[in-house]
Amino acid sequence: MSDTKSTKPSLENSNKKFDVGSWLIPVIAVFVALFIGGILIRLQGLDPIVAYRSLFKTAFGSIEGIGATLGKSTPLVLAGLAVAVGLRAGLFNIGAQGQLLSGSLAAAWAGVTFDGLPGYIHIPVALIIGAFFGSLVAAISGLLKAYRGVHEVITTIMLNSIVMAVADYLASGRLREPGQFLTRTSEISEEARLPFFGSFPSGFFFAVFLGVFIWWVLGRTTSGFRIETVGRNRHAAWYSGIPVKRTVVSAMVISGAIAGLGGAIETLGITYRYEPAFNLGLGFDGITIALLGRVQPIGIIPGAILIGGMRAGAANMQFDAGVAPEIVDLLMALILLFVTAPLITRFFKNSSNKSMTSGWGN
Repeated sequence: MSDTKSTKPSLENSNKKFDVGSWLIPVIAVFVALFIGGILIRLQGLDPIVAYRSLFKTAFGSIEGIGATLGKSTPLVLAGLAVAVGLRAGLFNIGAQGQLLSGSLAAAWAGVTFDGLPGYIHIPVALIIGAFFGSLVAAISGLLKAYRGVHEVITTIMLNSIVMAVADYLASGRLREPGQFLTRTSEISEEARLPFFGSFPSGFFFAVFLGVFIWWVLGRTTSGFRIETVGRNRHAAWYSGIPVKRTVVSAMVISGAIAGLGGAIETLGITYRYEPAFNLGLGFDGITIALLGRVQPIGIIPGAILIGGMRAGAANMQFDAGVAPEIVDLLMALILLFVTAPLITRFFKNSSNKSMTSGWGN
């Protein structure tokens, strides 16, 4: 009883803290990245002001543009949340891409196979199946980390390759659309498709709700306290009676389930089938978004909207200003560089044996 009482004040106090300086870092990183990107655009003889105006006007200048931005942002919110949960537990889950792909393919299979079910049953079933397969892939890394000491970065990278190969094999074989030579599945049934609220995808609101829920779990529950404690110092967590191995596996399973949900919602709400080209890189973008949001579930949402808006407006920027849409990838790389620079500097200044993933978001 005394342990429970002693942990509650620390949880409440940790959530009341608001470090303005730490939140300025991602804001400054975005502006510096845009400034450097503008210089590079100018060196090509193009006008960066015209390019950025086209980029952000397309993404946020109309109801349709905002709807497209939210559609692009939805899997990014969930991918960012998946990476953030892992980082809060001291785990660098680079496998969000593979987990997202497995969830996307599984949801596509469910959307085709269970044709005839009413939507209020079909959609939850497809989402649950997508989350299950995402968590299943992540559980492998979690178990190897907890019980064999295999680093999660190694296993998640390997599983990314395995999942991509298996997904391509299935989508070009047994699950391929009949009479189609492309690597893709058949379209899911109408009942399995997520509805739109006007121009706004319902999946985005689900992602925001999940982000708020994860914030509450991490900051206000015993399970969240265990994840935070294991992420800060596993030895201290073990001495305090926290089941470290179980917590590590649980964190990876939750992380994988969220990534799988991201893939499922992308399939059920945007693409309506599994097609590798539409899901390419979403899981890796989640790393940038998680760090841009300071590994805080609430902070991830605006970060995902920013990146989603840049993705949504990139094509139109090419037509209006002649700037290749790949500039968005460059901007994301610069943002990631500037956001992580202080963390890397802090890591090398510390002489302790703490891992780079300990204490993220604090």
